[in-house]
Amino acid sequence: MDTHLHHDHIESHLKSSETLTDIVIGMSDGLTVPFALAAGLSGAVHDTHIILIAGIAEIAAGSIAMGLGGYLAGKTEQDHYNSELKREYHEVENLRHLEIEETKEFFANIGLSEELQNKATEEIAKDEDLWVDFMMKYELGLEKPNPKRARNSALNIGLSYVVGGFVPLSPYFFVDTPVEGLKFSVVVTLLCLFVFGYFKSKITGINPWAGAVRVMLIGAMAAAAAFGIAKLFEG
Repeated sequence: MDTHLHHDHIESHLKSSETLTDIVIGMSDGLTVPFALAAGLSGAVHDTHIILIAGIAEIAAGSIAMGLGGYLAGKTEQDHYNSELKREYHEVENLRHLEIEETKEFFANIGLSEELQNKATEEIAKDEDLWVDFMMKYELGLEKPNPKRARNSALNIGLSYVVGGFVPLSPYFFVDTPVEGLKFSVVVTLLCLFVFGYFKSKITGINPWAGAVRVMLIGAMAAAAAFGIAKLFEG
């Protein structure tokens, strides 16, 4: 009973970690890239409508590209697992003596006596599916991926990018000049980057204040560089 509860806890934790990772990836780029684009355009054009059109187009393209990247990563993980699973079944069926030695070696490495190694190997080898699952986890270090992982990753990353992207773009809906929009965008976006960096760092176990400042500075430098380059070419 305890084992079952512990297993459920692990699975829940892993799924949560995958979702958080996707959100961090999407939100991080969503806040930074449109922010730099809007800042750059603010230094080169004098019409907020141009910035809004370009910004929305970038958010659409960026969210699709990022979501597709997440989908392909999830599919690659699943394809790799299935390929290794097929190979492991082949080895269990056709190279049984080698698999038995590898299983015994695992039990030897965790400190079991030779007698227990033989008994444990004999017991686990009775069920082919259980044996293959055991070898996938402990020989190859592969956990069975969530079959919905690719789709979920694409949606999580894409939607997070959209949400993040509209943060730096939103002030331009309410102002008349790009420079005025940039001023509000800088305040709103840097604040969001600071908060995002704080919680991201707290989740990953590093100093949250240092992480918050680092994420905020990266966004600020990207926007400043884009604005400066646009002004340079405009001049």
